[in-house]
Amino acid sequence: MSRKKKMTYVCSTLLLSSVLVSPAMAAPSEQRAEAQTQEYATSAFISHAELSKKLKQIDKSSQGQVQVDVAGYSNQGREIYKATVGSGDKVILLQSEIHGNEKTGTAALLKILQQLGSNSPEAEKIRSEVTIVAMPMVNPDATELNRRGNDMSWSEVVEDFPQLASASPSWNYYTYTNQYWNYASNPGFDVNRDFNPDLDYEPQPEDFPNNSSNPGWYITPEAQTVRDVYKGLMNDYGKVDVFVDLHHQGEYYVEGTDDKVTLSISGDFIPDPDSAEGAKYSEYADTYDGEFSKQLNVAAYNALQERGNSPFDNITLYPQNLDLPGTALGSFALNGSGAVLFEVTGQTQSYGQKKIGQLVKAVELGLYGIIDGVTSGDVYSINPEEYDDIPLTDRDQDYGH
Repeated sequence: MSRKKKMTYVCSTLLLSSVLVSPAMAAPSEQRAEAQTQEYATSAFISHAELSKKLKQIDKSSQGQVQVDVAGYSNQGREIYKATVGSGDKVILLQSEIHGNEKTGTAALLKILQQLGSNSPEAEKIRSEVTIVAMPMVNPDATELNRRGNDMSWSEVVEDFPQLASASPSWNYYTYTNQYWNYASNPGFDVNRDFNPDLDYEPQPEDFPNNSSNPGWYITPEAQTVRDVYKGLMNDYGKVDVFVDLHHQGEYYVEGTDDKVTLSISGDFIPDPDSAEGAKYSEYADTYDGEFSKQLNVAAYNALQERGNSPFDNITLYPQNLDLPGTALGSFALNGSGAVLFEVTGQTQSYGQKKIGQLVKAVELGLYGIIDGVTSGDVYSINPEEYDDIPLTDRDQDYGH
């Protein structure tokens, strides 16, 4: 750990004791997506300071049912929290805001934590069957800047990993400038390309700059923190049964209709290790469970469809046949987790806080579809072929989540 980060860590630890003591350029498609947007109001979304306060309140009001801890620190020294509720053998890990301009998932996680910490019969049943670990706002530096990338320079990476002194910056290193951000003077990384299915991987210079169809490196403290939480759960429980990552996307239509998409979902992030396309992942063939990921997605879809004729009907599949092992979803799926992507309509620069209530509710309903299905066991009897019946998304531009 660098001298600057050691100082930041100490200061952040002292601050936390007062908070919780009582209880390379961006990829071209990503550049276009961010550069084409407009600025909208975002004041209704939660800040890192507000997150700290809210988690303290939930920790206290739940009377021990929700345990809030600091899992790690961002590059700029902000706390990255994890909140644990339940004591069941089945483990569900939920994560939001790995991109700082994708904010509705954090609000949904806070609502769910508050509900699961209550004394209702439903909450008690869930707590008895599953252990839920929520990590809201895992990239708080990006949250404060309202941008995709974290706040970190390549020189800071080399300071932490001297073996990379001769390496080129990784492909997910943002150094561009547009009307919203000046990554040139305040660079950062797409943290959701910094994961590796080898949870013990150490960065090697020959693995840079690499590309999106290859694993990441765990060079950012944000990705390292998520990885460490995941490894800790595997050590404690043997497996992380479910991993859900909450994101945002652009505005799209349900294929074949004029209906705007409310939420896209997916369980497809890397080719099956048993397939010809996935042969490079053959060492994970015994742990990967693509069928279970599909069952979880269907559980979320069905829960939203139960709302009847409403915007919650407008749920689609995110583009399929991807190969993104550097994402948390791809890496953790290879390690045996049923994986689910949520992509809410509209990032902050393209949608702001418009329809925030509806969009947060969509995430909440979809997550409860998964949680309830795992709690009851019903998810395991879902026909995974129903996944292919979920409508596709009509997209007329490149994408990157």
